[in-house]
Amino acid sequence: MVLRDPLRAEDVTRRLSQLGGWEKDPDREEIHKTFRVEYYTAVQAINDVMVPAQRLQHHPDIDLRWETLHFSLTTYSAGQKITELDFLLAEQIDQVLARYTAATG
Repeated sequence: MVLRDPLRAEDVTRRLSQLGGWEKDPDREEIHKTFRVEYYTAVQAINDVMVPAQRLQHHPDIDLRWETLHFSLTTYSAGQKITELDFLLAEQIDQVLARYTAATG
């Protein structure tokens, strides 16, 4: 399997069950998760997420609000489909945010 190949629906469901708090958007081919984290700490966390994102050459959509940090992942180069690359980055995002003791919101 190539990392950028679209996953079948059952594979997306299986991979989501292995990650805490990530969900599939019911209207779009993307996975997402929201973290509750203090605003200025979230800015640092975003910078730290960019390290694995750049390494994977896969960049999340990010929405930063007061005490809420939201990540959405889809593989644009696969036609906005969910791929294994999305799950690899989701795992990395969880590891980074764990350092900031972010709670899922």
